[in-house]
Amino acid sequence: MPKFAANLSMMFTEQPFLQRFQAAASAGFTAVEYLFPYEHPAEVIAETLRANRLNQALFNMPPGDWSAGDRGLAGLPDRREEFQSTLITAISYAGIIGTPLLHMMAGIASSDDPAAVSCYRENLKRATDMAAEAGIGIVIEPINKRDMPGYFLNNFDRALDLIVELDRPNLKLQFDVYHRQIMHGDVITALRKMSPHIGHIQIAAVPTRHEPTTGELNDRLIFQEIDAVGYEGYVGCEYRPAAKTEDGLGWMRSL
Repeated sequence: MPKFAANLSMMFTEQPFLQRFQAAASAGFTAVEYLFPYEHPAEVIAETLRANRLNQALFNMPPGDWSAGDRGLAGLPDRREEFQSTLITAISYAGIIGTPLLHMMAGIASSDDPAAVSCYRENLKRATDMAAEAGIGIVIEPINKRDMPGYFLNNFDRALDLIVELDRPNLKLQFDVYHRQIMHGDVITALRKMSPHIGHIQIAAVPTRHEPTTGELNDRLIFQEIDAVGYEGYVGCEYRPAAKTEDGLGWMRSL
């Protein structure tokens, strides 16, 4: 079975953020991920990881003003300087915390806008080059329009084509099973096709985004396929528990 990382932005939210690390470790997780660490000093998060013997799977680059609707800056031509600043911040945090991967969010922009396309490509190349100097990987994730209307990167094939075209060793695909099923379906075939380019995987039930094995997909079969294609990274549990987090972890213990 795959190695699972608890997503602390969605799981164990009954507790303050820094206390969720211990909760995840007590529940049997060996790694964590989350959306953003930037409200806390990187040194504090690094020490919290060490104290709980947890690995960091990944986190996102700063998205801009999340409360105002920003969902990343990479595809926004009028915010290039701000993107550069967030990239520097993310790489600094990554180095201190010890994450091997950063997720670069694309932002709310038309995927058919030539200016947005050009800006996204330029920023992706800049991000991968700077991250490579620090020994860090960059992943990009297609996100479905239902959960995030207007998101620039909303197609798995387009994401894969760009990864292949840019041919950066540290640029990979973040394969979220939940988003894949909603956008395209055909999850297992896509895993087989895209596995050489996958840097991180995430899971949640479809359509509820609750615990795996509670939705329309055969998640146990998907876990077997993840092993079969040779994926050795963490599978991020990016789901919203249906009730208390600990009460819904039976799916993982039953595997």
